[in-house]
Amino acid sequence: MHNSIFVYFILIFALLLFFGKISYKLNLLDIPNKRKTHSKPTAYTGGLAISICYIFALQIFNIVENNLNLILSISCLITIVGFVDDKFNLNTGGKLSLQIIPIFYLIVLENLRLTQIGDYYYFNLILNSFEIPFTLLCVLFLINAFNYFDGLDGTLSFTSISVLLILYFLASEDNLKLFIIIVLLPIIIFLVFNFSIFNVPKLFLGDSGSLLLGFIISFTLIYFAKEEITHPILLAWSISIFVYEFIAINIFRMFNKKNIFKPGLDHLHHFLFKYTKSIFFTNLILFLINILFFSIGYIFFIQIGPISSLISFVLFFIVFIIIRNKYLVKIK
Repeated sequence: MHNSIFVYFILIFALLLFFGKISYKLNLLDIPNKRKTHSKPTAYTGGLAISICYIFALQIFNIVENNLNLILSISCLITIVGFVDDKFNLNTGGKLSLQIIPIFYLIVLENLRLTQIGDYYYFNLILNSFEIPFTLLCVLFLINAFNYFDGLDGTLSFTSISVLLILYFLASEDNLKLFIIIVLLPIIIFLVFNFSIFNVPKLFLGDSGSLLLGFIISFTLIYFAKEEITHPILLAWSISIFVYEFIAINIFRMFNKKNIFKPGLDHLHHFLFKYTKSIFFTNLILFLINILFFSIGYIFFIQIGPISSLISFVLFFIVFIIIRNKYLVKIK
């Protein structure tokens, strides 16, 4: 196992280095504009490289669970959608339509979908005939919530790492822990390229990366719920920062009569960056907020029960949206 991890580590670094070098030669670059914070054209193929790492991982490691293999193998399709969007700037309708294809395949043809969202003692939320549409909406919701966090160097990577660490903590089987390590390792190594440490070529995740991570984590959560590895409310807490921010920003945009699909600088990481003046501290704060939210939800779940964790999830969202509106939006 240790030898396989070492080989995987070397392979990840080599693939990221290769994509970093060839992308600049092929002009696969994100060009700066008024909305973007970077000052130089930067390769947007980090997500594509990570996706290929996952394909190789299927050959290096023995993941015995078929659903987990499917999540990694089908994720390459969503990566292609993101890459096409990076290259040709698809409209919202075209982008969502293409996203649905790999999502639909796993949900409908492979039955990787939510059947229930938790037993709360007083009631049990069984989806029945709503299984497919509810799962489809949840995956689209979360994938695009991940896309919202891809605005500063390392932000989506750090927050994704926080989710994967929580899932590793919740995982009960060695095979599932191995799967999470396989997903986690390329993201960690990618940070070396994202921040151009050791003078390696600078890489962005691009839409290919944000869609990839959102897709994999979405279906990993569904797998956890379907196999009853942990309670669904704890899975919701593991992605609380994504859920809270996605809902909050769209509420504010609709209230202010702004286009919810139009990119902007009104995201939480932009506000925090204006306050901290540091990308590192901005990313660290978001990482710790998600860990803190999960810890609170977990304590409520263990000490009182699932219903208290569910209620606190809703209450903390209300607190989040109040604080976000009252303080962060005033940061200039």
